[in-house]
Amino acid sequence: MTEFSTPEIPALGIMSTIADEDRLLLGGYGEFLPVQADQDVIREGDPQDSLYFVISGLLHVHSLKDDKRTLLARIESGEAFGEVNVFDPGVASANVTAKEFTQIWKAKREDFEGFLSSYPDAGGRLLIELLGEMSRRIRATNERLSAAELDAAIHSMWH
Repeated sequence: MTEFSTPEIPALGIMSTIADEDRLLLGGYGEFLPVQADQDVIREGDPQDSLYFVISGLLHVHSLKDDKRTLLARIESGEAFGEVNVFDPGVASANVTAKEFTQIWKAKREDFEGFLSSYPDAGGRLLIELLGEMSRRIRATNERLSAAELDAAIHSMWH
C-alpha cells in the first residue's frame, strides 16, 4: 500500500518560532504549490491578495519598465512575500518569478483571517514574525534610498 503524506510548512525563517502543531494547522488554511523555473507567481499590475511562504527554491522579484528588467530582491527558503497585499489588497507592484523549481505555500487573505480567528495565539506569533520581516525590508529600503541620495548629492557637487 502506498502511503501519502500531507505537505507541511517547515520551521524555517518566519515560521521558525511557530510550534509544529500550529504550522501543521496553518498549512490547512492555504495550498501548497509547485512552481517551475521561469514561472511567474505574481505579475506586476495584477490583483494580489495572498501571502506566500517559500518552502524550497529561489525566486526573483523584478520590475519591467521600458522592456528593462530590474532585479529588486531575491526570495529564498523560509521567506515570505505578498504580505503587504494581505493587509492592504491591491495590485502587485512587481513580478515574482521562480528561478528554479520552487515549492511554496499560498494563503489568500480570507484563509489568513480564518487562521487568526481560529488560533489567535499562533496567529499573533505569525503576525509578529511577518511585521518583523516587513520592518527589516523597510529599514533596508530606507538605507538604500539614503545611500542613493548621498551618492547623488556628492555627484552633483563635482559636476
